[in-house]
Amino acid sequence: MAVRTKWTVEHACGHEVVHDLSDRAADRRAGFARWLGGRDCTDCWKAARSNDTASKEEWLAAKRAEEQRAATEWATKFDMPPLEGTERAVDWGERSRHHLMCAAHTALVVEGTWDEADWAELEEKARTVTRAGWWIDQRDADGADLLELLNAATEHDRRTENPFH
Repeated sequence: MAVRTKWTVEHACGHEVVHDLSDRAADRRAGFARWLGGRDCTDCWKAARSNDTASKEEWLAAKRAEEQRAATEWATKFDMPPLEGTERAVDWGERSRHHLMCAAHTALVVEGTWDEADWAELEEKARTVTRAGWWIDQRDADGADLLELLNAATEHDRRTENPFH
């Protein structure tokens, strides 16, 4: 008589499922069936994961909204110009600009040797870079490198119209 291939497993979620274990070696089927019994059935496992995904998406949306609010308030407070690009790129660019500017202030002024006059010059350079994509591209940069990055920005990245007209 051959070792059975179909195993009825009562899962931790309470559901009873018949599993075809023919793809496992005969001497591993009983142990695997026992292991399955300590887990939720496939349907319950998938449902739990989709709920986790939904809650992660809600958390991420809330986090992004808070970051966007902080970036918008910061841009207004420090007279930063609006960025140019698609709506999605502008939002992401604003968050990236805020994050990088804060990191640069910490690295250069708070922890570094810059004074407020040095920082004011950097802020002026930052105001000229209005392409959202540029800020997105720099999102992983070290704050201490911001001046060099701003100096490397091209005309394509800078404000295309005179803000004083």
